[in-house]
This record gives sequence, structure tokens and C-alpha cells, in this order.
Amino acid sequence: MDFFNLLSALQSLTTVQRIAVTAIPMILAITVHEAAHGYAARHFGDMTAHNLGRISLNPIRHIDLVGTVIVPSITMLVGGIFFGWAKPVPVNFMKLRHPKRDMLWVAAAGPGANLAMAILWAIAMQFARFLPEYAAVPFALMGVAGILTNTILMVLNLLPLPPLDGGRIAVSLLPNNLAIKYAQIERYGFIILILLLITHILDKIMWPFVMLTLQSISAVFF
Repeated sequence: MDFFNLLSALQSLTTVQRIAVTAIPMILAITVHEAAHGYAARHFGDMTAHNLGRISLNPIRHIDLVGTVIVPSITMLVGGIFFGWAKPVPVNFMKLRHPKRDMLWVAAAGPGANLAMAILWAIAMQFARFLPEYAAVPFALMGVAGILTNTILMVLNLLPLPPLDGGRIAVSLLPNNLAIKYAQIERYGFIILILLLITHILDKIMWPFVMLTLQSISAVFF
């Protein structure tokens, strides 16, 4: 079972087939990513998400019609890097026991969860060989979709652009005077991200890191 042959097979599917195969991995990727932020925030002292019932693996609590359904579907139709989001889990960083330091771990929890899920999908794919062919192929393609989706979400969220997780990690690591100035980019962050997406600059920035991660997973598991 060659990972990159399966990846090519996934990309050669019709749009409807690709959406069908990718839907479950995508919803899981976004849901667990957001829940991980909530669990980490609660661990470090902020009960905001807990009190609002947002620390949950129930996808309905996290799905955003535009970000989780419409935008990912459009990106699959037009090509380019997969892009999407869920309802952000609310975190009050000032309620963390050590706000600036703990911000790093709360922010890193989401991409960390995506990396863990990519690895779990790779492990699950090893069982495809024991399934009958009519089930093995769809399951393997779903596994590839799971690895790809989680890898893209991990790399995307690690970009050092507030309000992405990588931006919050950067704010946590910078000296206070620089951190305050850098955090002010957040008000323009989403606009910058959309511009990078529609100009395909985002593809060029992300794709080398996506491929490096996919090659590493392939080398270990396939």
C-alpha cells in the first residue's frame, strides 16, 4: 500500500466522491482541534469554554456553516490548498494561571491534536488490508484524506499570523514589548489570510511543510 499512489487516487476522484470521502475526516479534524484548545485552557485555569459547554467532541457544537461546510467545498471545487475553520472555542487568556506562558500550550494544543489524528489515521489504514476489496479501497482513501486534512490544518494553524495558533505561539515567545505590537496584527489577520489564499501565495508557503510532513508519515507507516 503506497501512500502517494493513494493520495493521487484521492485527487483523481470526482468532486462529489472527494467530498464524500473527506467529509468525516474533515469534521473530526476541526472538531478535535477546537476541543483540544478547550481542554488545554481548562487544564491551565481558564474555565470559559467549559462553562459554555464548548469542551466537547460533538461536531454540532463546533461546526460553522460557512467555515466548515461552504468554504472547504469551494476550495475543493477550485483547487488549491484546503481551507476551512470551525467556531473558535472561547479562551480568556487572562484567566490562565500564567497568561503569556500558558498561551503557548493552549494554542499548540490544536495543531498537536491534528498531528496526533494524522498519525492515528495512518495506523488505522494498516487494517485496510484485512478488509474485503469493496471496503478496503474506500477506507484507505478516507485514511489518506484524514492524514492530508489534518496535516494541512496543522500547518495552516502554525503559520505565525495572529489570530492563528502560530501567531499566538509567537506572541507567547516574544519579549513583552514586541509581543504587544505583534498581537495588534490580529485585527488584520483574517484579511491577510484570505488575500494569501485567493492569490495562491498561501499554497506556496504551506505546501513544502505539508509535503515534508506527509513524506515523514509515509516513511514511518508505509
